[in-house]
Amino acid sequence: MSTSIIPTRALAFRPSESVERIIATSRRVQQPHSSGNLVSLAMGEPDFDTPHRIVEAAVEAAGRGRTHYSQLLGESSLRARLAEDVGALSGAVVDPADILITHGGTGGLAAAILGIVGPGDKVVIPDPTYSLYADLVSMAGGTAVHVPLRNDLHWDLDALAAALPGARLFVFCNPGNPTGIVHTRDELEALSRLLDGTDTLVISDEAYASLDFTGASFASALTIGGLVDRTVYCQTFSKSYAMTGWRVGYLWGPSAVISAAARIHNTFNGSVNTFVQDAALVALEQCADDVARMKEAYARRRELMREALQTVPGLELSEPEGAFYFFPRYDLDLPSVELVARLREHGVAVRPGAEFGPSGENRLRLSYAASDEAIRTGVARLAEAMTALRSR
Repeated sequence: MSTSIIPTRALAFRPSESVERIIATSRRVQQPHSSGNLVSLAMGEPDFDTPHRIVEAAVEAAGRGRTHYSQLLGESSLRARLAEDVGALSGAVVDPADILITHGGTGGLAAAILGIVGPGDKVVIPDPTYSLYADLVSMAGGTAVHVPLRNDLHWDLDALAAALPGARLFVFCNPGNPTGIVHTRDELEALSRLLDGTDTLVISDEAYASLDFTGASFASALTIGGLVDRTVYCQTFSKSYAMTGWRVGYLWGPSAVISAAARIHNTFNGSVNTFVQDAALVALEQCADDVARMKEAYARRRELMREALQTVPGLELSEPEGAFYFFPRYDLDLPSVELVARLREHGVAVRPGAEFGPSGENRLRLSYAASDEAIRTGVARLAEAMTALRSR
């Protein structure tokens, strides 16, 4: 008995227009997995383990059956606590119904941007900045307008004033990824004056708010009277509590905007794991000392990396005021993506500045969320590579 093979033909498939828009505009770089003796200074996450109290809380909650669907907006106990914290920042009474628990900060950003932006909408984005913002704007069919920063990596307010008219949305992060700067109260108040009398919304991504090394009190957008009523506050447990893999964050903002974001989040993601939310509540209530301990370690590593980078030929350092990044300019006539590939050949991984916007070209992002040994070894390899490349 013989069997016949049914001939097949290749399916005619074309990605959706939203995918094609992202492909056409995205600057995000997928680097190869680190292997061998490669030292990575490219990571955008804490290298610390999640504090033990948080892990114990999740295990205990799962053990007593907290493994079923949560409320779509999130657990009421967690939202109530977050409403208190947001209220303390904003100086107003915050309704827990306006808190949305999200699948990490990225889930919150996606829900907010896709809930706000439609085809043809103008979205103003500082440049360079976190590359996910522009990708989400492309997905929504909006137009991202990149506004270059000043040489010190703070906002160019004149350029913003020219770009903002007619904008549906302005998105920024503070402290900045990849820049490592912290926007001042004066900058935020200037932004509020530029937006006065408009319907432009603001997304303030404050994922690194606990990592401000300026010595001044951190100025959240929620503390600025002219911004608070138009701002969607995006926060995550990832950076402060070393919970990147747990995927839990939250949004707060105008009720109508949060309702729209919730519709998007509920459609894409559904509710966040119940036991993870229980662990997040423990983080808020019991782990301030862990946050302080990690910040102290980052501050020490920041100085270690600064001293090491000052010996690297061809680098111009900017002041790392917050988060855990340096974003130096280099003097080689090489695109940053190509330079990063050369650096990997010398055993050190970093991020190319161009990944974060056109104005990030000729810069590198280095993370000091790494061990002392990794920082010393990685920067030494960077110095060797830069010396070799500059001598050609």
